[in-house]
Amino acid sequence: MSSPQLKVLVVGASIAGPTAAYWLAKAGAHVTVIERFPALRAGGQAVDIRTAGVTVMRKMPGMEAAVRSKFTQLEGISFVRENVNSRPYGTIRATGNPDQQSLVSEYEIFRGDLAHILFDMTRDNENIKYIFGEQVTSILTPENDKKDSDGPVTVEFANGFPTSEYDLVVACDGATSRTRALGLGCGVRDHIIPSNCWASFFSIQQDLVEGSNVGQGYSAPGGRFVALGLDPSGVTRATLMAIYPRDGVLPFREAMKRGDDALKHFVAEHYKSAGWKTDEVIKGLLGEPRDFYANEIVQVKPPCIYKGRFAMVGDAGYAPGPTGGGTTLAIAGAYVLAGEISKHRGNLAAGLRGYEETMRPLINEMQKIPPLVLLAMAPQTVWGIWVRNHVFAFIAWTRILKFAQKYFAGAFASTEKYPLPDYEWMV
Repeated sequence: MSSPQLKVLVVGASIAGPTAAYWLAKAGAHVTVIERFPALRAGGQAVDIRTAGVTVMRKMPGMEAAVRSKFTQLEGISFVRENVNSRPYGTIRATGNPDQQSLVSEYEIFRGDLAHILFDMTRDNENIKYIFGEQVTSILTPENDKKDSDGPVTVEFANGFPTSEYDLVVACDGATSRTRALGLGCGVRDHIIPSNCWASFFSIQQDLVEGSNVGQGYSAPGGRFVALGLDPSGVTRATLMAIYPRDGVLPFREAMKRGDDALKHFVAEHYKSAGWKTDEVIKGLLGEPRDFYANEIVQVKPPCIYKGRFAMVGDAGYAPGPTGGGTTLAIAGAYVLAGEISKHRGNLAAGLRGYEETMRPLINEMQKIPPLVLLAMAPQTVWGIWVRNHVFAFIAWTRILKFAQKYFAGAFASTEKYPLPDYEWMV
């Protein structure tokens, strides 16, 4: 006798959510995906798919080709000094091998483009339904409702979608997940580990890299880092990252609460007089870019990535922080969650335990931050920048980096280092 079809609610429709919906539907579940924004969000930063994420992508027919068609075309990144006419002191390029990527990925794609690819792969699936402009207000567990402790959970919504029962709720709504707070019964910032840095991303309607497919990176005193790269459409994509020696991100959090305009002016003021091309960058920032996005870079470390009939996938459950790998973890986590549920069909509790046990080694590896990595990314002083530049120039000149970068962090390891189980699917 076959098990009844699981009814699953997925919260968030960026990358983790649609990927989870794809695999949960293959496991035989009926999936509802809700997104608090009225439509898919465009723009956002460049993200990349590595290691275990590549493995999962290749299991999704058509996805690899779709990602390559939206490739950012970034061939490398050169690191430059303040004088705009000086030669770069070091350049990192892609390896050309998608199974052993460098700091520059073979699968780099803008977040909005990847979200659209995943949405298009799932939108017509009869077992997947999308609801935009909606969010969860409460998750009532059987224990709260004095019912059978193994029964479904009751979910209430903010904007008119009817209260419904689900066998499983999956939070895929980012590092500051409100759904995580409801599902675990904690505060929104509980289980968040600050890394004392933030980043902003936006487009500038002019070419600041002179038509090159090699991006440029620049450091200014005060832990300020700027990266510029040419978009295939001809505009310049800018990333501004600020790193503090201690908890200096509180003003950034306050600016976020006041909305995008306040946040743009906060970022512009922080980069005032930073040198190099930052005057042009700030002008572009204040020129009302339509795709402005900023966030604090954090790690998320709850004691467990599920509780009862509630689970987390991606940044909501295990954001990796400044070393990257968030997209890879989201894609791998979605696959493993659905795979373990399929493997333990009829025993959801065992499936969720399998999800935790299978993902935990990969999460732990991806969340390792190598010593001094933040200091190397954006030194605080002129002297620190001088030392870092000369050390990096030597490493680049001797080609040590080509050998050593695979050990820099878990995200830069080979695809074979993190094998994932093969699962049997119902669909």
